[in-house]
Amino acid sequence: MEDQAKFQRMLEILMMISGSFGYSVEQIASKYKISERTAYRYLTTFQNAGFLLDKTNGHFKINKSSSQFKDLSKLIHFSEEEAYILSRAIHLIDDENKFKHTLYEKLYYLFDSEKAVNKLVKKESSESVIKLKDAVNNKELVVLKGYRSSNSDNIRDRLIEPFDFSPNYNYVWCYDLEDKENKTFKIARIKAVSVTGKKWKNEKKHRKRETDVFRISGNNKKPIKFILSLMAYNLLVEEYPLSEKFIKKGAEGKYIFDGWVCDFKGVGRFILGLSGEIEVMKPNQLRTFLQEKIRANNFKN
Repeated sequence: MEDQAKFQRMLEILMMISGSFGYSVEQIASKYKISERTAYRYLTTFQNAGFLLDKTNGHFKINKSSSQFKDLSKLIHFSEEEAYILSRAIHLIDDENKFKHTLYEKLYYLFDSEKAVNKLVKKESSESVIKLKDAVNNKELVVLKGYRSSNSDNIRDRLIEPFDFSPNYNYVWCYDLEDKENKTFKIARIKAVSVTGKKWKNEKKHRKRETDVFRISGNNKKPIKFILSLMAYNLLVEEYPLSEKFIKKGAEGKYIFDGWVCDFKGVGRFILGLSGEIEVMKPNQLRTFLQEKIRANNFKN
């Protein structure tokens, strides 16, 4: 079993350094929890097997002009069309499926990294994702330039420690140095990513929080229950597919959502957009939240 694990690790490293980015011995050792001496020995083994390794500023990657790489690429690399088809198929997987992120990661490494990102995320976000992935791998702080926050209703820079992504790369999980808490930032709202070159100092505090079916994250689950008309039910499961697991058929063509949320903001927006089609059963705090939003909106008008 030990030999099998070693062989698998060597193959994973070989695939990783066959992408567009180079990796240092320190990065390889850290990612695969091996000593730097072992990481360097693996690289030497690849060279002895006939692979040409390019080394730039201490970062290694396979020279793709070698015949050995061309043979290997037939097995571990995809064309742009193949990557696109696979990425669309992965998109259809439930966001809570634990394998979804793993599949994206494998596609990212097996296909040319920058092209893979362009297939998996919107074109205008791909540069940010690539920089953030490098920062995650290198454990570096970054500045999210001109982040457009819906919560605080402003646009400003944010200094963060990025450590993971949502399965579809729409959000990046970070430790916010200003608020000193873990949170997600939407990739599409980032104007640019600036890598500082400074290392993380809060890795032990990195934690991913719960995410509800309305895609809102938080530390606490708030139980909620409401009745939906057929129209509201259709719109809910179409816009938020994961909500279906909390819904059951009610009486007289009605449906009942009985689940939880991390915050009232996401579900509140949905309910307010369907006035007359949804009846809140519990809790009273949700009713109060909706009433305050209605009063605030009437005041503005």
